[in-house]
Amino acid sequence: MNASLRLSLSALRAHKRRFVGTLTAILLGVAFLTGTLVMGDTLRTSFDSLFGSATSGTDAVVRSTSVVTVEGEGRGTRDSVPASLADQVAQVPGVAAAVPRIEGVGQLIGADGEPIGGQGPPTLAGNWIDDAALNPYALAEGRAPERSGEVVVNRGAAKTGDLAVGDTTVLRTPDPVKVTVVGLATFGGEDGMAQVTYTGMTRADAEKYLTPKPGVASSILVRAGPGTSQQELVAALDPVLPTGVEAITGERSAQENTDLISGQFLTLFTTFLLVFSGVALLVSVFSIHNTFAIVVAQRTRENALLRALGASRRQIVGSTLVEAVAVGLVASAVGLLGGIGVAAGLQALFPAIGFAFPEGELVISALSMALPFAVGLLVCVGSALLPAVKAGRTAPLAALRETAVDDSGASRARALAGTGLLLAAVAVVLPGVLATPSLWLASAGAVLALAAFVVLGPVASSFAVRILGGPLRGANRGLARRNALRSPKRTAATATALMIGVAVVSLFTVFGASLKATMDQTVSRSFAGDVAVSTPAFGAGGSGLSPRLAPALAELPEVETAVGLGQGVAEIDGEGRALTVTDPAALARAFDLGDVRGSLDGLGTDGIAVADTEADKAGLKPGSTTELAFTDGSRRTFTVKAVYEQSELAGDYVVTREAWAPHRAQDSDRLVAVGFADGVSEQAGKAAVADVAADYGNPEVQTRAEYAESSASGIDMMLTLVYALLALAVLIALLGIANTLTLAIHERTRELGLLRAVGQTRAQLKAMVRWESVLVAAFGTVGGVVLGGFLGWVLVKASDGASDSAFAFAVPPLQLAVVALVGLAAGAVAAWRPARRAARLDVLRAIATE
Repeated sequence: MNASLRLSLSALRAHKRRFVGTLTAILLGVAFLTGTLVMGDTLRTSFDSLFGSATSGTDAVVRSTSVVTVEGEGRGTRDSVPASLADQVAQVPGVAAAVPRIEGVGQLIGADGEPIGGQGPPTLAGNWIDDAALNPYALAEGRAPERSGEVVVNRGAAKTGDLAVGDTTVLRTPDPVKVTVVGLATFGGEDGMAQVTYTGMTRADAEKYLTPKPGVASSILVRAGPGTSQQELVAALDPVLPTGVEAITGERSAQENTDLISGQFLTLFTTFLLVFSGVALLVSVFSIHNTFAIVVAQRTRENALLRALGASRRQIVGSTLVEAVAVGLVASAVGLLGGIGVAAGLQALFPAIGFAFPEGELVISALSMALPFAVGLLVCVGSALLPAVKAGRTAPLAALRETAVDDSGASRARALAGTGLLLAAVAVVLPGVLATPSLWLASAGAVLALAAFVVLGPVASSFAVRILGGPLRGANRGLARRNALRSPKRTAATATALMIGVAVVSLFTVFGASLKATMDQTVSRSFAGDVAVSTPAFGAGGSGLSPRLAPALAELPEVETAVGLGQGVAEIDGEGRALTVTDPAALARAFDLGDVRGSLDGLGTDGIAVADTEADKAGLKPGSTTELAFTDGSRRTFTVKAVYEQSELAGDYVVTREAWAPHRAQDSDRLVAVGFADGVSEQAGKAAVADVAADYGNPEVQTRAEYAESSASGIDMMLTLVYALLALAVLIALLGIANTLTLAIHERTRELGLLRAVGQTRAQLKAMVRWESVLVAAFGTVGGVVLGGFLGWVLVKASDGASDSAFAFAVPPLQLAVVALVGLAAGAVAAWRPARRAARLDVLRAIATE
């Protein structure tokens, strides 16, 4: 072991308390990153095992090759196949069994009258398959449905809805169907497929409620006979299948389902958590850098003596980096263990809050261990690199100096560099949000803005602390302000960690408020009705509304207009597009479509109305023709009868129900807009609509304001999760502030002793340290709110220009004020331990300290 290594390890042992904050910051970041990777691997493996177990008896799936996928939809809409094809398939050599599978949407109503699920995951319904090997669901209680109205539901849905065998409830298909639960089922041994709900019906009921006509099925499930492999089975099936129908292996079908249910979700889930792991580690960088910068400054004389005794610059740099490596190794190793604990905690937490992921042992892969360990070590060593280089530049004559003056905050080069970065950020951002809107340009400008804030921090800290500390009166508060001004670079580095955390919180706060304002603006501008009838669902869940509801509401004397908005899909110019299926004439009365060229009357079975933005892209105008390709394989030419201006709620393409009827699958509306007759009050009209809606599954009846608020409810859920995750970054920033104060107190031991000797009380000393911490936190908080607000504006404006929807920018003053108060409170909390330690210093020993 060489001399520099022994010296480094000796220094670590002698001053290990100095690195506690650094070690904790790395530990937390590594633990969160490890927990995210382990949880992702565990869920992915669990879903693979779940689907593999549930579909192990299915050797082949026969399905249509015609599918239309709209952007944002994973599975797409696939055409049906003749149910009678199962009989033909069953005659193929090597086939042991073949049964038709009917799949659709059906949402159960719980014992409390509330719908079960629907907030994201699908709510499935289908025919119960008697062949146990081909049925992915297995009976756990009760029996299979035998008569019309009898159903089997997955046990997880039954628990959520407080349903038991023998209970009677309603199934929205979307027409309400009264059903009796006769059995409970499991999926792959679990209570369900995560939060997906399932209702198994008789085949006759499934054809009646889930298909447009009898005799069709979503697919045919096939079981091979003994000695026939899945590949051999598919090869035998291909020659007998009609055109437009294919056979795939059961393994491929299971993998597609796994990718659909778990792949997309898990990718989003892990990416979301990894982003916050990155934020936490970025905050750690500034805390770690500051710690090593202070330690190096405190060792100026020690390093100078070593240089005078013959130590080379490389040895001094190496000695400092050895300390960083040692801290990084220990922190990363402990962080890995903590990450496994985080994953285990998440695995236990999610079911408790309603996200029942598949159970299974934690999957700990080599990558999940190696990557966080390497990142933690790299972050620690990288953060200590510049202080180490600075330590290596210490001149031997510095040993003769009593103190070193830190004037780095006033550096002209730093001011020029920071100003240049800020101007570059503005030059990139403005074209990216105003001239040629681009999320990439806006993101590049945002990164430059962040870099400019970091570089300009020491330059701005003196000015900011003077302004923020101006109102403080009294000797102790004045000393706190001067202490914060003593080392601008240190103050800025300490505050920057908190600034980043606050900036990200402020960014999401502003963006969330803007999304809610956008939704409110959209509803206010486009929705001309008095109340909206909808089902509380987003994502793939929910059953929609009965298409018979709007005509029933239109017959009420209190109602002047009731129009339902259904959904369809077709390929237009080779791309999957969502169609709005409705009565176009009534649509114009319930929604403000802006300027309409042409006429919405008389679209008939071959007319289509197109939004202005889509018409411009495709070069369409009233009188133009365009071809639509449907999932059933048919192609039809439609004439553009109208081009309308506003499409936020109406969608981009509108066709009549008559035009869509030949190509539809399960029919439903996503929204019914209702306009009251003259003289009908909101209360009376809403009550009348609610009475009729109760007979159609009891969907929600909301005023325009209520509808806008409920449409934006998912944003509040997102923000709550964001705040919870960002608490880790703020915690690391607090550790950085506390660590800096602790090291600064060690640096000022003699000074503090003198203050106590001349009459400063312990309470006054504590107050001085606390106010210094609050000033540093105030600088970081204000900078974070300003930066976060700016980045929020950039994101909103770039999104506005890069999409067809009009985004509204909104700044929520109350929420940002709360963020600022939390930042200030965080400063006071961070100072608790350093202030307590400072107050406990022995006066005489402190004065004698060199």
